[in-house]
Amino acid sequence: MGYLTTHVLDSAFGCPGSDIQVKLYRIGAKRELIATVTTNSDGRCDQPVLEGEAFAKGVYELEFGAGAYYRRQGMELPEPAFLDEVVIRFGIANEDEHYHVPLLISPYSYSTYRGS
Repeated sequence: MGYLTTHVLDSAFGCPGSDIQVKLYRIGAKRELIATVTTNSDGRCDQPVLEGEAFAKGVYELEFGAGAYYRRQGMELPEPAFLDEVVIRFGIANEDEHYHVPLLISPYSYSTYRGS
């Protein structure tokens, strides 16, 4: 069975993005919250964000609390922040694969890719 993982790297400070809240939504007829996790000191989650019977084909969103993270780091952000909640929408097409969706962030940019 496949599973979903993520991690956050902070390119502004050159470190893992620790203590960032990550919400996972399944996108269908409505946007359904199915998991909430927090990154550890290495910017990773201690367990897969999605696995087992819940891991199914479909469209999902990972929502990262980037603005809250940078405010805790003492960074002064404009109101509203340019990037407050970073949302990545992606699809899971194969229930037998590992999907890794990392986030590289700064207060004014982000990037992602399908990792391994």
